[in-house]
Amino acid sequence: MANHLELLTELQQLDKVPSLERLRAAQKRRTQQLKRWAVYEKEMQNKKRKGDKRRCHGNLRDNRKRVSFAASVALLEASSRNDPDEVRYLLKNNVCPDLCNEDGLTALHQCCIDNYEDMVRILLNHGATVNAQDNELWTPLHAAATCGHTGLVKILVQHGADLLAVNSDGNMPYDLCEDDPTLDIIETAMANRGITQEMINETRAVVERRMVGDIQNLLQDGADINRHDSQGATLLHIAAANGFAQAAEMLLDGGARTEMRDSDGWTPLHAAACWGQVHVAELLVSHGASLNAKTHLEETPIDLCEDEEFRNHLLELKHKHDIIMKSQLKHKTSLCRRTSSTGSRGKVVRRASLSNRHNLCRKEYQTEAIVWRGGREEEERERESEQENSRSTQPDGAPRAAGILKEGVRQNGCISSTPATNGDPVTPDPTPSAEQTKPKEHVQTLSELKKQRSAAKLLVQPVLNGHLGNGSTNPSPEDPHMPQVSSNGSTVYFTPASGDPPLLRFRQPIEDEDPKSDSCCCIS
Repeated sequence: MANHLELLTELQQLDKVPSLERLRAAQKRRTQQLKRWAVYEKEMQNKKRKGDKRRCHGNLRDNRKRVSFAASVALLEASSRNDPDEVRYLLKNNVCPDLCNEDGLTALHQCCIDNYEDMVRILLNHGATVNAQDNELWTPLHAAATCGHTGLVKILVQHGADLLAVNSDGNMPYDLCEDDPTLDIIETAMANRGITQEMINETRAVVERRMVGDIQNLLQDGADINRHDSQGATLLHIAAANGFAQAAEMLLDGGARTEMRDSDGWTPLHAAACWGQVHVAELLVSHGASLNAKTHLEETPIDLCEDEEFRNHLLELKHKHDIIMKSQLKHKTSLCRRTSSTGSRGKVVRRASLSNRHNLCRKEYQTEAIVWRGGREEEERERESEQENSRSTQPDGAPRAAGILKEGVRQNGCISSTPATNGDPVTPDPTPSAEQTKPKEHVQTLSELKKQRSAAKLLVQPVLNGHLGNGSTNPSPEDPHMPQVSSNGSTVYFTPASGDPPLLRFRQPIEDEDPKSDSCCCIS
């Protein structure tokens, strides 16, 4: 069989040859491979037959490697198989009965879980510790009471098991027992030993008092109480998980932070909610712990709570906390400035003096008056265009309004007009009246311009569709020389034959204009 280098060289050569030759070369190599495998298999079978013959005759010693286990593993494995003979053999060979695995579990723990009474007696008779604790401080009596093994509980109590042993969750054996006969045995044993409720409370508080003492020493030394351990937990995590309210309060007063997270993203409130520590959870919430904080798995403290009653209590705490936060936000925003109703102008005037405000108002009124006058001029242009269109549509023989009011002259905001006969020329009055000699008042505000416009409308109001106002009647068409004025001489009327009345044009007086230059064009 060719080696690897030869195969590579041959492969490079085969890339240049046709496919048919490459196929033949592959078949040749496959045939060689099968022959070599057949030879190898034949040799192996011969070796096996020779080995069997030697083993049968006892000429060949067994050179196989032996697998050995630690004594703790062997003892635990034998006790879990309920093999009394092997357990006795191991114990007689000086194997310690209290050997444990990585979780701190001993053979006595395992036998109490599996309910092997004979194995428990063997272990206890060979010196096994009846109050051995695993990593979570569980004793064999905890395991037997939890599983409800009545016979094992009796055996352990007879060998002096500690009835007040507290595990890492703060539970004693009778706290974990749900089997009534087993619970009766434990409570009877507690009564026989004179255990009272005060002793139980004192025993439960031993661990917390020890932790409180350690916290006091840390605070006095100025140590960091928010330091993480190997699993990322802080002292507040431990106090919350164990329900140590006094230790948690001391830590919070000493500056412990409620938002610290361990390696799994748990806050102290997550630990308190998971282990059902109601008082510690209330304490943490009162110090600002968030019920909406999530772990790396997107779990809130309420999601980790398994007790339905405790879950409802946490929901109530969350509801109260939300109400308090909303009320605080509402209190912060209750003192608001009133928005000015006058807009930006009011804000500017509020910062100006009295004279500046007066001048500012005058300028604004003048600007508004100019805008308003521009609108009036556009309306007058539209009216003129409409009048010219209406006149162009009349026949050539239609009489024109020749002997009527030619133009209204503004005199202090009023219109002065006199009647005229048809065909008479219109001559201006050379002598101005007393009213004309008075100096004109310049229009300064929009209100004055609006008053002038209202006065002009009142003067033109009687001229509507050729009808006379003030109770007068239309002049007869037979009397064309009838004065086209009312009885009081102040209003001009038009006959139907005269056509549409001319528009009255009002002009804004120019500032600084000489009053003597004004003249009145009247119809005489």
